[in-house]
Amino acid sequence: MEKEVKILVVDDEERIRRLLKMYLERENYMIDEAEDGEEALSKAIENDYDLILLDLMMPGKDGIEVCRELREKKATPVIMLTAKGEEINRVQGFEVGTDDYIVKPFSPREVVLRVKALLRRSSQTSYLQTETTTKDVIVFPFLTIDNDAHRVTAEGKEVSLTPKEYELLYFLAKAPDKVFDREQLLKEVWHYEFFGDLRTVDTHVKRLREKLNKVSEQAARMIVTVWGVGYKFEVVNG
Repeated sequence: MEKEVKILVVDDEERIRRLLKMYLERENYMIDEAEDGEEALSKAIENDYDLILLDLMMPGKDGIEVCRELREKKATPVIMLTAKGEEINRVQGFEVGTDDYIVKPFSPREVVLRVKALLRRSSQTSYLQTETTTKDVIVFPFLTIDNDAHRVTAEGKEVSLTPKEYELLYFLAKAPDKVFDREQLLKEVWHYEFFGDLRTVDTHVKRLREKLNKVSEQAARMIVTVWGVGYKFEVVNG
């Protein structure tokens, strides 16, 4: 039996919330709503949503603040809703852990497609992955990446990563010892979703190392900075 997908829609405009709710409910998703940042953060921490659609500009606590505070506690996938001309804010959004963004005015159909794409990549919705006889698992000393389940374990303990953190780790781990510059990582991991601020790569690497380090220092040491170039994954044996 399929698990019910729960999505939190956050926007201070009721009209937009209603529109998104209508289209997403057609896909049989369960929709919850919040009209400001405080309510959104409270609901996001208390409930286990599969995805959050988060408006960037709201009175009081904005989307950046909500995402930053949420990331201290949870890895729930976040799609930021932004208005045209807010590129600097979008850069900030990626730095605090947003997984994707959609520019207003948007097509509701595009939102549904982006939501489906992110749910497929998300560790919170591994039930969408089909079982195969050959498992896509990468095993290193101190670190295992199960790509079928989008699950990372370090020394036997699960590490909670956002979809983007997971994709970055998986991309590096697939090519041990190969050095990638920041531009390559932006292109390969962020795809069409990003304008190209190199700080985003550094921020995600830093956050990834911190999360791994809480569980295993050896696993965290595998993500190596190559000064003046970029990053690589280096297998640590002890």
